[in-house]
Amino acid sequence: MEKIRYTVDILSLWILPVIIMAILIFALLKKIPVYETFIEGAKDGIQITVRIIPYLTAIIVAVAMFRASGLLEIISCVFAPVLKTIHLPADILPLAVVRSLSGSAALGIFSDIAKNNPVDSYTVKLGAIMLGSSETTFYVLSVYFGSVGIKKYRYALLTGLIADFIGIIAAIIVASIFFS
Repeated sequence: MEKIRYTVDILSLWILPVIIMAILIFALLKKIPVYETFIEGAKDGIQITVRIIPYLTAIIVAVAMFRASGLLEIISCVFAPVLKTIHLPADILPLAVVRSLSGSAALGIFSDIAKNNPVDSYTVKLGAIMLGSSETTFYVLSVYFGSVGIKKYRYALLTGLIADFIGIIAAIIVASIFFS
């Protein structure tokens, strides 16, 4: 076991420099102007960043307003009796709702869950599984679709939300099988 750990440590130290050197050697062999190509890519990256700033700002403001309005807490209180009947902690609902909006907001909610519950509790384990089994659909759509100028993403949104819902259901099932 110690030999495997040592090998992984050495590999992790050298993998990135080896990849960079391989790219540089390949570029030199193909006579690609490395520096000029890098500068051109950096220019494109800055232009894309400038194009997606409005989309990022919109999603960040929307999530902040959603959390600050108290609507999340109201939703959690309304659905708490229903969640109790199916043996789900009410702390999980805000995480399930916010996860498709923003990863950082979901991490903030999960941090609160972990702070208010024992680390090895069912609630914390379910929250961790839920974070790993769903995606920030609205963020991904606004950033990636916004960066390439796609305006019609109705079907992508629907597909993403269905995948998020299935991920949340799967997280609940997995957590209940392994930890309840």
